[in-house]
Amino acid sequence: MSGGTAGTGGRLDGRVERGNQTRRLVLRRTVGIASVEGLDALSLGRIAAELNLSKSGVFALFGSKEELQLATVRAAGRIFLDTVVEPAREEPPGLGQVGRLCANWLAYSEDRVFPGGCFFYGAMAEYDAREGAVHDAVVDAARGWTGQVERCIGEARDAGDVRADTDIGQLAFELVALMETANAYSVLHGAPDAYRRASSGITARLRAAATDPELVPQLP
Repeated sequence: MSGGTAGTGGRLDGRVERGNQTRRLVLRRTVGIASVEGLDALSLGRIAAELNLSKSGVFALFGSKEELQLATVRAAGRIFLDTVVEPAREEPPGLGQVGRLCANWLAYSEDRVFPGGCFFYGAMAEYDAREGAVHDAVVDAARGWTGQVERCIGEARDAGDVRADTDIGQLAFELVALMETANAYSVLHGAPDAYRRASSGITARLRAAATDPELVPQLP
């Protein structure tokens, strides 16, 4: 009797793991498609055909196009955190961490972690004037990134690296704008020097806000 229960559990565990593997396979493909063609280009049928899966199996995992889109945004967010945010936390609070965060973002875009450049820059352009759950998820991601930059700057100010009178929101806005412009120019014009220009602009803004310009790291 106990052996039968274990066997049933093993079969269930096997199905769950196969489902998880299929889900990861699908999301690896959808983040790439969406970064180039947009989230609206995703469909259960297309993904099933491209990955040689049954449409019913993909439907069982996601249920609808909207849930596939939302899962794709979440998957892109995890990749972004692992690539950009978490490595910057290896630096102690201060301008070194702010610089590392910006450098990570520029490398993430330039190295085409997503083939279309920054996933979220494209998603914001696609969904900025819309309503609904996907729009809200993209907004949350954008706010989360800006908030992360603001927190880093605030911690640098608390550490004494940034002048006390610095407008944190304004500085974060300018740094994000420089990064996003580099991404846009690179993707649209194939202009790799856009990243160098962004690095130069970020360095200048950080030095202007620093209590000591020598505290600002050299960005690649």
